[in-house]
Amino acid sequence: QVQLVESGGGLVQAGGSLRLSCAASGSIFIINGMGWYRQAPGKQREMVASITRGGSTNYADSVKGRFSISRDNAKNTVFLQMNSLKPEDTAVYYCNAESIVTVVAGTITGIWGQGTQVTVSS
Repeated sequence: QVQLVESGGGLVQAGGSLRLSCAASGSIFIINGMGWYRQAPGKQREMVASITRGGSTNYADSVKGRFSISRDNAKNTVFLQMNSLKPEDTAVYYCNAESIVTVVAGTITGIWGQGTQVTVSS
């Protein structure tokens, strides 16, 4: 069974920084695209940042220049460095894996973590 587990959320003042981590576990052979999404109360889940296995990145306009996504393929981990945080960044942040090639169960798609709360106070 493959799981994504996020960590690093918390409470921070506006202008501060947080670093989120998402570690994948299980019988993993390859993880393809990974990304971070967020969902604020009363709003739809939105893409924040994504990264291909080769390291190409994409960001939502609202976080460009402030957030940085990276990954460690050897450790099956993706990170989100969040700087200059704003109150509007407050949300539950979810890690996503586009598809994972597993050793025993073939390819599985659309894997989500349980989410980690990020709260930015003004």
